[in-house]
Amino acid sequence: MYNFTFNIPTKIHFGKDTISSLSELKAYGSKVLLVYGGGSIKKNGLYDTAMKILKDAGLTVFELSGVEPNPKIETVRKGVEICKNEGIDMVLAIGGGSTIDCSKVVAAGAKYDGDAWDLVLDGSKVKAALPIFDVLTLSATGTEMDPFAVISDMSKNEKWGTGSPYMVPTMSILNPEYTFSVSKKQTAAGTADMMSHTMENYFSMENADCQKFMAEGLLRTMIKNGPVALAQPDNYEARANLMWAGTHAINGVVGDGCSPAWCVHPMEHELSAFYDITHGEGLAILTPAWMEHILNDDTLPMFVEFAKNVWGLSGDDDYALAHAGIDALKKFFFETMGIPANLRAVGITDDRNFEVMAKKACEGSKGSFVPLSKDDIVEIYRAAF
Repeated sequence: MYNFTFNIPTKIHFGKDTISSLSELKAYGSKVLLVYGGGSIKKNGLYDTAMKILKDAGLTVFELSGVEPNPKIETVRKGVEICKNEGIDMVLAIGGGSTIDCSKVVAAGAKYDGDAWDLVLDGSKVKAALPIFDVLTLSATGTEMDPFAVISDMSKNEKWGTGSPYMVPTMSILNPEYTFSVSKKQTAAGTADMMSHTMENYFSMENADCQKFMAEGLLRTMIKNGPVALAQPDNYEARANLMWAGTHAINGVVGDGCSPAWCVHPMEHELSAFYDITHGEGLAILTPAWMEHILNDDTLPMFVEFAKNVWGLSGDDDYALAHAGIDALKKFFFETMGIPANLRAVGITDDRNFEVMAKKACEGSKGSFVPLSKDDIVEIYRAAF
């Protein structure tokens, strides 16, 4: 296990009726930028509830609506402009990972003299940010308790992850009831996303039993509760377990001290940048293909542990056991959770962009569990095609 610094400054209010904690924002100023997506929070009443609490606390609310599922830099720029023009004191996101990611870069851009895209390309340029708060409505990305954000510039077919300690939320409100109305498609994709976060951390050569055993527990939690949430959308315990597991998948608990650079995420970011597909679905499609591509004598022990400790499988032939673990993951994603099984099924009908996508993804995954060349990544795309 290598050296690391572990610090999660986010205050979490978890459970029913925690929306009242929004009154705590009054300690951070008087003007708040409320950021949200397509308007579902108005349909389900969350918008009205939040606005009443904020106004009762004496806060003046400005709004940035319409954040995209793959948040665009143009929307970030609009938010930054509002912050600078109105003297905003803090940013509040109500929504899923895309909305929170957008808010993070808005908060950082409000304290930056240049264009916000600079901060996406190089997170080290973030030297300050407005306080960031959020109310989570979709369990998936874990952005409610981490320093990362992913923003797209579709005019360039670019989607990049960025990160800075200044972009860690100050406070997050996690009420599993707010995820009851999430569609089956997004519930499945969100489960795949948090599982991918866990597996990107889990597959490494570091001797970090503590982190790996916790990762296995998180994966088992997701595997148990994902199907329940699909079948019973208002099952509080299933939604609560998914929400808390998704938060821990990427907040450093299972990654610090052992995690290599991520590999599947950079590959999927290229898919989303070129084809604007659902992130979690892309991860589910690519992950088994990546696993089969990198399975060899060196990586075999990790895949055997994955099969045994995550899926409860057994056998004397290690390679057969490793393949059985990968097959179990495929069955879970594509049959149990109903995620599309290949790239064609999500509307990608040709492979003409794979070469340029692979070149970008190769740059973004340097230092990963198994180093991949551009040709390797092209092969993985084609295997998932």
